[in-house]
Amino acid sequence: MDIAVGRVYDPSPPGALRVLVDRLWPRGVRKDEAPWDLWLKEAAPSSALRTFYHANPEAAVEFRRRYLAELDAPEAAAALERLVALARERPVVLVTATREVERSQVPVLREALLTRLGS
Repeated sequence: MDIAVGRVYDPSPPGALRVLVDRLWPRGVRKDEAPWDLWLKEAAPSSALRTFYHANPEAAVEFRRRYLAELDAPEAAAALERLVALARERPVVLVTATREVERSQVPVLREALLTRLGS
């Protein structure tokens, strides 16, 4: 079960399923030329949480706590379970348009997926 993270604009390993996990469509990407296989915006943080984190980048611990709580909501939990099922079938790359992937929601989502895959 390989789960990697990356940017929408970067290449991914061959054979990996690329999943966009942003709530908003990335700038500069035409819908008919999307470089990913699946868009699961339901797995992304809410608009309110994104706004909070953007305004308070030093609040990473609080963002993580709130985002993990959001992932327990029915729609997000269903998206997370879909990602778990996909990750059991083949390598998955969680992609985002964010410049600083390590400071985005993607590492938190990856952690939640690995936790579910381990149990």
